Amino acid sequence: MDLNALQSILTIGENVAVEFKRCGNEIESDTYETVCSFLNRFGGDLFMGVLDDGTVVGVPEKAAPDMVNNFIKVISNPTLLTPTVYLIPEIIKYDEKRIIIHVHIPPSAEVHSYKKVIYDRVDDADVKVTATGAIAQMYIRKQNIFTEKKIFPYAKMEDLRLDLLPKIRIMAQNHAGGQHPWTAMDDQELLKSAGLYGRDIATGEEGYNLAAIMLLGKDDVILNVAPAYVTDALVRKVNVDRYDDREIIKTNLIESYDRLLEFGRKHLPDKFFLEDTVNKSLRNTIVREMVSNTLMHREFSSSYTAKFVVEKDKMYVENANRALKEGYITVDNLEPNPKNPIIASFFRNIGYADQLGSGVRNLFKYSKYYSGQEPQFIEGDVFRIIVPLDDEYSFDFGLVKSESGISDTNSLLNET
Repeated sequence: MDLNALQSILTIGENVAVEFKRCGNEIESDTYETVCSFLNRFGGDLFMGVLDDGTVVGVPEKAAPDMVNNFIKVISNPTLLTPTVYLIPEIIKYDEKRIIIHVHIPPSAEVHSYKKVIYDRVDDADVKVTATGAIAQMYIRKQNIFTEKKIFPYAKMEDLRLDLLPKIRIMAQNHAGGQHPWTAMDDQELLKSAGLYGRDIATGEEGYNLAAIMLLGKDDVILNVAPAYVTDALVRKVNVDRYDDREIIKTNLIESYDRLLEFGRKHLPDKFFLEDTVNKSLRNTIVREMVSNTLMHREFSSSYTAKFVVEKDKMYVENANRALKEGYITVDNLEPNPKNPIIASFFRNIGYADQLGSGVRNLFKYSKYYSGQEPQFIEGDVFRIIVPLDDEYSFDFGLVKSESGISDTNSLLNET
């Protein structure tokens, strides 16, 4: 690591992927807790000889080689770190008097423990993980397969809502501009074409997968394979401790989509807005993007309850997630990543969603017109989309309220 990059890290300080350890002549136990938490989360960089505030105190130059050797011995000892890892510490000469030891720790495909305790990285802290649900979520995050592809060999066509397929064919045809291959297929061919029926090459199992059951399964079948699956739709404007209105939705994703959209229409104003010369429903556009995202990209094997909540100053969706990173997503740092590609493709075919990543861009665009503010996308074990609300704001009215006064809404158009 060059000194310019190091100085930048020291200036920014500790975060989910950076940790400073003072260390004297030896490495203390909490250093290995950090190694464990980095392995279990998204990886990170460990700097020994640095105070919490980024001040470099260094480690004794003569002791540095022994500290490196001891570090390697500990992380290679299966009675201490399980599973063991191979890491290469780097001795950096910060200046004429101070030495730093740097270790880059990549994310691991395994769940690790140090002295039989599992640690996870939360912001800039190493946290003991003891709850069964939290440990299970960690294993979910480590999986290198999509859980939507899990085969249920004993599932049959009669376990699915085949009565929805005529509607789905029409939707696909209309979305494709009049022609779609599904219109000429029988039910079994359509399900196979959509990737809802297949064979697991690793196990040899053949049948309908989790995506098929979540998209089209009968309610009792969904409950059987995903007993914790639910979307809790709430309005909290007056009774903020409980709710003003509530709908608990446990049905298939196709009908869940319709019910959640209707819930949003019921409780949100549809403000006048012209895009070019066409009257566009900002409310419907925003709710559609939020609902399709939370239904398409959730981790169905998790017991976390998904939510769609409308409050006075904001609305949000949140769902269990298999995160590949942590933090805020913006249009600039967006890296589209399909969590459930089969379900996402099905949604795109019937017009419930557009191309991957378009939802983020649409919400940043239209949220400004709807409330004068930008949404937030927060990636983590729980994925959240937060859209600010302001019933008094109207883009068409011509002026935007702000803390500094009033500004012209044309500036918002220029930004997009």
